[in-house]
Amino acid sequence: MAINVIPKDEMILTDTELELDEIELEGQIKPIQQLEPISLRLPDSICGDRLDKVLSKLVPQYSRGRLQQWIEEGYVQVDGHPSKIKTIMLGGENVVIEPQAALEDNAFIAEDIPLNIIFEDDAILVLNKPAGLVVHPGAGNWSGTLLNGLLFHRPALAAVPRAGIVHRLDKDTSGLMVVAKTLTAQTELVRQLQARTVKREYSALVWGTPNASGTVDAAMARHSRDRLKMAVSFSILAKPAITHFQRVSTGMLERFSVSLVACHLETGRTHQIRVHMQSLGFPLVGDTLYGKQHLARFFPRQALQARKLGLIHPVSNLPVEWSIPLEADFIDLLERAGMPLP
Repeated sequence: MAINVIPKDEMILTDTELELDEIELEGQIKPIQQLEPISLRLPDSICGDRLDKVLSKLVPQYSRGRLQQWIEEGYVQVDGHPSKIKTIMLGGENVVIEPQAALEDNAFIAEDIPLNIIFEDDAILVLNKPAGLVVHPGAGNWSGTLLNGLLFHRPALAAVPRAGIVHRLDKDTSGLMVVAKTLTAQTELVRQLQARTVKREYSALVWGTPNASGTVDAAMARHSRDRLKMAVSFSILAKPAITHFQRVSTGMLERFSVSLVACHLETGRTHQIRVHMQSLGFPLVGDTLYGKQHLARFFPRQALQARKLGLIHPVSNLPVEWSIPLEADFIDLLERAGMPLP
């Protein structure tokens, strides 16, 4: 790991894999509150209606689906006994509901997750995110995220929107991220991301042999048929996306040629490097979403790592830069391909 102060005019105007229009600074992380039981005496006017229908009218703050789940799991008592969703109510019954927190309700709680912090001061911290760690809670990943780990290691981040997170890496992409520790620092870092004055360099191993260097200038949008994927698109909804790349070295995995590529992002779109390299015919090794699934045996994730990060410090206003070596599994992959280490 290296930390260098560099001249401002040498910083490359690049960005991250962040969707910039997803940045939200409003609101703070709130502590989880205990949910109190709800006691009801059903009015005679509901006679003849199903239990779930009755409760959806009388307790509108909860969705009918959630109420049905609670009924099925025994968290709704009718006259002291569990009931069924389709049980017909006559009126006059005493109902007690024990609300249960949904997974997303517990998304912003502290969890003891190891973090590899390589730099920290009063304004920012820089960490090396491991592959396999989700950055922010979302559907299917309501716990065990980087955000949860940040709240445990730095509880004061609960006062900063998104626990100071201003950009993200894909779950299976490893590498450098910066986190703001104050609202002022977060606002300034977001401004730099939007202005494209953040330097970010990635190392990627791709199938095939691309040109020695080049630029992909191809707008991107959500894939028209697969909502998990992004794609190069000519849609009016597509957003500009520009990736600069340079081939570093070449090698072979069994009988297949591979190339190590250094990528610099000028814009920040979800999966940008993965989509752009695939659009050229050079998908990332290990990337089963965009690449060659039958070759997944060579690497268990996309071979992509954010290795360099440069920005203007939000307090000192000095340009700073961090760099890290390749991860051990990435090094092993290059060695298997007979390639020199960068």
